[in-house]
Amino acid sequence: MPGYPADLLSNRSIVKRDSFAIITPEGRVINTIPGIKDAQMTILCSPKIGAGFVQLIGKLGQTAHTEFPYGALTHEEAFIYVLDGDVELEVTVGEKTEMLTQGGYAYSPAGVGIGFKSKNGKEGRILLYKQRYIPHPQGLEPYAVFGNINDVPFRDYDGMANVHVKDFLPLEEAFDMNMHILSFDPGASHNIVETHVQEHGAYIYEGQGTYNLDNEWYLTKKEDFLWMGAFSLQAGYGIGREPFSYIYSKDCNRDVEI
Repeated sequence: MPGYPADLLSNRSIVKRDSFAIITPEGRVINTIPGIKDAQMTILCSPKIGAGFVQLIGKLGQTAHTEFPYGALTHEEAFIYVLDGDVELEVTVGEKTEMLTQGGYAYSPAGVGIGFKSKNGKEGRILLYKQRYIPHPQGLEPYAVFGNINDVPFRDYDGMANVHVKDFLPLEEAFDMNMHILSFDPGASHNIVETHVQEHGAYIYEGQGTYNLDNEWYLTKKEDFLWMGAFSLQAGYGIGREPFSYIYSKDCNRDVEI
């Protein structure tokens, strides 16, 4: 945010605490995250807004690295995704280390955490995510996962040939979360206005859409972040001339405690 404003201050962001939010790029600020060095990190979502998770976006410098694993507390599970750029990122989860490029991702089970180090000095952006792990009642346990979403084929979403989805993590009951990509062809939409217990964080990386949030329609576009709380009404249409696509989180595979 260098220098003086060029015009009247404005921001398309909308925040409805405990319900939903649209966080646009105009208002982002850089946050200091202990243990993450040479990276401009912004906290997009946290429990302070009513969410059950934390999501960040970061621009990596030439020597970007962690001094200790991110999301390594005993109750935290974590996820990293290389959103874009030419960075070659060495990522470590426990005893396993792999090199991630654009589209690469890794999941850490609770208590392990994610470490990373830029190996080629190139720029890139990452998404970081963590949430509180809920153990499976029969003791099933998730495990470290590495992959590249570019190697995962799209499948039709809810039987619709113009809406497409990819899954980052195994569809196994041991996992209490997943990350997905949802992509709408121009003019495509959800088949219902959803109301469900799961909440989502969604980072739009392509295109434009109009989104129903609590029965109000909002225009959204590339680089916007959406938070949709539990039971917040939600549905979208792809608009414009290119696909409308976002990466989103979902809590899953657990009963609700009372």
